[in-house]
Amino acid sequence: MSFLSVLFADPAEQAAAAMQEEPAYFTDLNLDQVVSSLTAGRETYQLEPFFHTRLWNVDTIAYRHEIFHDLENETVSAGVSRFAAEMQDMHRERAQAAKLHHRYQQESWLVGAAETYRKAVCGLEDALTAADLASRGLRSLRAFLTSYVHSELFEQLAADIRQVQEALASVRYCMTIGGGKVIVTRYAEETDYGAEVLAAFQKFKQEEAKSYLVAYKNFVDMNHVEEAVLDRAALLFPEVFAGLDDFCTRHRDHLDPIVATFDREVQFYLAYLEYTARLRANGLSLCYPQVSQASKAETGHQVFDLALADKLIEDGARVVTNDFHLQGPERVLVISGPNQGGKTTFARTIGQLHHLAALGCPVPGTDTRLFLCDQIFTHFERGENLKDLSGKLQDDLVRIQDILQHTTPASVVIMNEVFTSTTLDDARILGTRILQKIIELDLLCVCVTFVDELSQLGPTTVSMTSTVVPDNPAERTFRIVRRPADGLSYALAIADKYGLTYERLISRLNARSGGRTMS
Repeated sequence: MSFLSVLFADPAEQAAAAMQEEPAYFTDLNLDQVVSSLTAGRETYQLEPFFHTRLWNVDTIAYRHEIFHDLENETVSAGVSRFAAEMQDMHRERAQAAKLHHRYQQESWLVGAAETYRKAVCGLEDALTAADLASRGLRSLRAFLTSYVHSELFEQLAADIRQVQEALASVRYCMTIGGGKVIVTRYAEETDYGAEVLAAFQKFKQEEAKSYLVAYKNFVDMNHVEEAVLDRAALLFPEVFAGLDDFCTRHRDHLDPIVATFDREVQFYLAYLEYTARLRANGLSLCYPQVSQASKAETGHQVFDLALADKLIEDGARVVTNDFHLQGPERVLVISGPNQGGKTTFARTIGQLHHLAALGCPVPGTDTRLFLCDQIFTHFERGENLKDLSGKLQDDLVRIQDILQHTTPASVVIMNEVFTSTTLDDARILGTRILQKIIELDLLCVCVTFVDELSQLGPTTVSMTSTVVPDNPAERTFRIVRRPADGLSYALAIADKYGLTYERLISRLNARSGGRTMS
């Protein structure tokens, strides 16, 4: 199989990724924070479109899983990381060459960049040849590299690099400084008096003396004297510098486009593995999800919000994981329970799982099975816009209508705390009609709500609730469990917070009645 890409098995997917902008749901799911962390320090590679583009082909997802598995091999990972580092060096050398003004100095940097490139390509080919690769992507890359490094073009590049470097190394000249002049001449085996002086005093040396010499910064740019000396050296050795000119003319664009594509695309894998290594080091699990375009049965164990976990680990806090599953006719997770109990975080987690699975990346959790959706839609509560005379309720309805008009049976919808601006009865009526429409469309949905009745719309809905510590209802566990919604823990926690439990009310009334017992 001819090598195309380590990210895409289908050229159509590769073309689509180049035009992909940040999806509308990214901010709601905090995926914008995740991508910002993933791409930090890798800005020159412009990796964002790769993390924005969901795949629509299960085989391409498997293609990426295979490469992730190969890169978990330390030998492969070390070889690819070394290649990536050397390619970064090459790009820095080429960028430095572009900033220089003197022709010969610029050309010498380009020769160095070409040699760095040669070493990077040969080192990668050696590493992949020595590895037992299982992925189609890296095996086809290895086949390309083996052919490329033995091609006439690459062998000529290597020979020309060696020739011009040896020629430049052979240039030796003398400078005579005096009378306000610098005279540059060919080196004619003159005696090196500095070496003779050092040799004469060597017998008196007892130990290394402390150096009091001032260390001057070594600037890359040459000053006018250095440039003039280089110009005269070029006049003394015209054949050497003519060879340098010729090399840069013929090999200025030595970077092969396929190698350049791999150099950029492999950063997708390296960035994600580096990011998730911190999570694994703190005891969190990630897995390769089973992805299906046919089955909407879903499972996730020990799942967590990727963006939140990254922050909690940085702060030294504990990350709480959760489980969920949908089976048979079940399509809608209705999440209720106390405020600040982790409901919104759990909803975000489900959305993140579907996006990351469609990227072909390992996802937070263990034993995860997910439906490969075509689109993700989110409706998260927004603050009321005082400039918008339509009001918050109308804004909610317009946004949800727009979502329902654009969904397909293969879409996923994440709704968080809708209709909080209206009465309980209206929220119940509106929420019921919307969920019935979602059920009719056979959509997968997560709905965070304060209306418990929405979890009782039939066999397609599953009730999950956030939980509290049994002995202290005001303390959240951030665990979301599958059980019928009753609102009791929430009511009890609120009542206790404001001193309105039965026991506390009786105690206060007894105190005010002058000691007479009330019941």
